[in-house]
Amino acid sequence: MPIQRKIYYHDTDAGGVVYYANYLKFMEEARTQFFEDLGLGVKAFSDRGLIYAVRQCHVEYKSPARYGDTIICDAKVLKVTGVQIFFRQKVTAALDERVLVEAEVSLVCLSRDFKPHPLPEDLRSRLEAP
Repeated sequence: MPIQRKIYYHDTDAGGVVYYANYLKFMEEARTQFFEDLGLGVKAFSDRGLIYAVRQCHVEYKSPARYGDTIICDAKVLKVTGVQIFFRQKVTAALDERVLVEAEVSLVCLSRDFKPHPLPEDLRSRLEAP
């Protein structure tokens, strides 16, 4: 489920637009909510001795958001492999649905010693469900 977020002054740069790196935080929040909605929050992974970390992120900035705007961030799974989860993410302006940012992000499942670890089958099946 997409998240909605209001842009505050601390989200912006000297030009009054959202600082580019903050979109990474917004997309992280959307992925976190996505996992939470599936019952796969950080605790579900941690209880199994696993973590997931961003492995790669390709971001395309299309249009700026400004102070006071409301944005919508979504996260959709593109595919799941043995140890990775690939997302397509989009940030849009709530007012006019203008696309602000598009990204493809891959996460890797890691053991506590930061070595790649296969995604447990029950977690993987939840991610692959329509």
